[in-house]
Amino acid sequence: MTTSATRHTTPPAAAPAGSPAAAPAPTGRRPTGRIVTAATLTLLVAAAGFVAGRATGPAAGTPTVGGSTAAHAGHVVGGLGVSQDGYRLDLLDAPTTAGVAAELAFRILGPDGAPVTGYRRNHERDLHLVVVGRDFAGYQHLHPQRDPAGTWRVGITLPGGGAYRMIADFVPAGADTSLTLGADLLVTGGYTIRPAAPVDEATVLVDGYTVTLDGGLRPGQASQVLVWLGRDGEPVPDLEPYLGSYGHLVALRHGDLGYLHVHPAPATGPSSVVAFAVQVPSPGTYQLFFEFQHGQVVRTAEFSVTAI
Repeated sequence: MTTSATRHTTPPAAAPAGSPAAAPAPTGRRPTGRIVTAATLTLLVAAAGFVAGRATGPAAGTPTVGGSTAAHAGHVVGGLGVSQDGYRLDLLDAPTTAGVAAELAFRILGPDGAPVTGYRRNHERDLHLVVVGRDFAGYQHLHPQRDPAGTWRVGITLPGGGAYRMIADFVPAGADTSLTLGADLLVTGGYTIRPAAPVDEATVLVDGYTVTLDGGLRPGQASQVLVWLGRDGEPVPDLEPYLGSYGHLVALRHGDLGYLHVHPAPATGPSSVVAFAVQVPSPGTYQLFFEFQHGQVVRTAEFSVTAI
């Protein structure tokens, strides 16, 4: 089960008293309710180092782009094209009517034109699929099943009419980095203009969970971002592993839906705060979808953040 967020301005719950992670807590309790940028970056970096469980190696502080390290992928977003490096997304079947359960089926064709049947597991799955409206409505992170012939299939219901983007994130067998391919889905049915999310609002409420994003984005730089979790005025210290991590962050660039899939710094155990290193390639606004699991339910909090 997956649920999504509604906007809220209640201050987040405090980190456990006496813990090193509590040091930057004032930056998560801003009276203005806006996301900080440079002013608290030093504290964020220090806190992220603790939350990472004193992890060693580049994984602790290197942002991931499309599932691979930025050193390999560069300062680019993915999912803008149907083909990349000789691989192509071949869409076979897709939903066409809003509110109706349908099957989404596709193949990944390799440089030889044949369906790819060998994949390298990345964060506990061979392929991650994101489907989202062009206005960011109806966000879904799915994991299709692949048959022996190389066709991926997943059931899906799209909530409203309009244009959607599907983005497949995967690592072919033998490849060193992930690939990200995208295609458009056009769906008939009623369309309601979605109100724009408040830009740089720091706190949202998701099913009673207070989720606060602390930290700003700077183009071309690794930006430390902390996500604080609280409920009923108390921290949530026992987040459950989801796909091998205590949280995931997907960033979509406004305008073209350029895709970045960011995973948190390694942690030795659950905490009420998850640390990320996010590297965006250009100025502008990015829609951030933070996924976390608690009580065996995956929930998604959504933020709109300006990179300057």
